[in-house]
Amino acid sequence: MRPRPLFPPQKRAHATSKFRHKGKQPVEHSTVNGVVNVNRIYWWSAKEGRDDTIDRLIGIAAGKVSIGVRQMCCRVAVSQQGFAKASEHLKHLAQLSVSYERLRQIVESEGQLLLEVQRKGLLAADFSAEDCKTSPKGPKRLYVGTDGVMVPMVTETEKNKRRKARGPKRTGSRRRRMHKGADNAYKEFKIATFYNESNEHRQVIATSGNHEVLGKLLRREAKRLKITNADQKVAVADGAEWIRKQLESKLPMLDAQILDFYHLGEHVWAAANTCFNQGSDKDKEFESDILHIEKNKGQTGVLYKLIDERKKYRRKTKRMSLKELIRYLARRLELCDYTKFIEKGWQIGSGNNEEMCKVMTYRIKGDGMRWDRPGDDAIMALIALELSNTWKSYWNVRKQAA
Repeated sequence: MRPRPLFPPQKRAHATSKFRHKGKQPVEHSTVNGVVNVNRIYWWSAKEGRDDTIDRLIGIAAGKVSIGVRQMCCRVAVSQQGFAKASEHLKHLAQLSVSYERLRQIVESEGQLLLEVQRKGLLAADFSAEDCKTSPKGPKRLYVGTDGVMVPMVTETEKNKRRKARGPKRTGSRRRRMHKGADNAYKEFKIATFYNESNEHRQVIATSGNHEVLGKLLRREAKRLKITNADQKVAVADGAEWIRKQLESKLPMLDAQILDFYHLGEHVWAAANTCFNQGSDKDKEFESDILHIEKNKGQTGVLYKLIDERKKYRRKTKRMSLKELIRYLARRLELCDYTKFIEKGWQIGSGNNEEMCKVMTYRIKGDGMRWDRPGDDAIMALIALELSNTWKSYWNVRKQAA
């Protein structure tokens, strides 16, 4: 069907009359080259609807803010401490005047769109298991680490105070609806990282959902990275029960789970500090002996030593601290076989994932910062996008869709 002009027909159905007024007035679009006013005739057909080919070519079909501007907004927002500071930098660096509130809205909406794009599988990963060789002739090895981090939230009590402070709504005005506040001042976010031996390749994910939500994301990302093609698939984490459960149920193809050696050391140090004076020579000697045996002789030797050590004390607090350490290790025997792990050349520390946790939360843990859940999810999704080296890929997808 040949497209016909929307204007000047004056007696068209109601469905087209709503476009007539829009076409007669200029529409402002913010672009990287400044504000563009568009005032032109649009073409329409009953089968295809409005023809926005020209809008797509110049990058304004997605709305009143171009894809280029949205990318700039997201870039400064994830790298600055606060939207006000990001708005200021955007003005100085790109000569784009965007208020901090408008900037926040753009970034949060883009982050939510990113989550939807990822959920639908429209964004390819930067690497796969095939790219994870430890050396030209070595095995393909892929690690996965996961942890939880606490994020400051806006509570429902504070939300109610803000609602009261707003005062009555003006007649005819529009007011942005406030999201429901959190039950507690802090919420645990779940973060996971897939990475190779050198950490050159990595895929980072984060969610405000519970451990079951993270488990589904782990499964999804493992499939995208073709984890079954890796020769060695290893998880390194802190041994939390929810982490073990999700790794066992969602990633049963893993060759091993490893208890992060540093976290083991924290439990040993806690017991040593209870049994000896903190910082004393006996304290340091006990810690060093236990960790040396664990790493070089196996967990069985450690358990025997701890049991013998416990028999030396009559004080309840000392006996209890050693008993808790014995119990902690006994429940994680298969995670603490460091002798075997080291022989295979596997990493026994979760430093790469711990680093991602710090980087991911640097932006949202600034002084005085508190978040709504949609805002947190959006910002962390954008940060994870950059850490996963898929920033350009996502914006290329956005340009094509626009």
